[in-house]
Amino acid sequence: MRQLLVRVFTSVLLLGLGTGVATAQPISDWERAQQEKNWKEGKVVLPPYPKPGNLIGFEVSAATGFKFFIDSASLSVGDDGVVRYTVVARSASGVDNVSYEGIHCRDGTYKVYAFGQSNGTWRRNPIAQWRPVEARSVMRWHQALRNNYFCPQNLRIRDAAEGLAALKRGGATPLY
Repeated sequence: MRQLLVRVFTSVLLLGLGTGVATAQPISDWERAQQEKNWKEGKVVLPPYPKPGNLIGFEVSAATGFKFFIDSASLSVGDDGVVRYTVVARSASGVDNVSYEGIHCRDGTYKVYAFGQSNGTWRRNPIAQWRPVEARSVMRWHQALRNNYFCPQNLRIRDAAEGLAALKRGGATPLY
């Protein structure tokens, strides 16, 4: 009886493998390179201007005089793999610098799509382009967001809820 069960199980397993029911195989380096080469950014729609009640603070560096916030209502993960968000950088005098940005975790790049204006509207960035996230940049919030909240271990968050949880927790949960 036991041998019969082993044979049935083996037959079902082999049948499943032959029909493609088995688990997906990891993609090859060539396939990954083709995906990266053929990557295309999705359409970007600017979110509503941030409301004070939606702001979640995050730590960038003790060496800055600014406080940083993400507008929780704007955080999204696009089908193109880009994590998009509104960031508010508040100076010590209380002046807010607002921008709508995206981080492409796989490439380690960011893009500023629009700047907030004092009347609560957006002005699109006419020279928006992907730039590398640099550790020594004056704009260190990109590195903090990428490393600590939105791209832990260079893997993007699955959805906005995961990013919001990381922001509220003070950082992403290690994957190991």
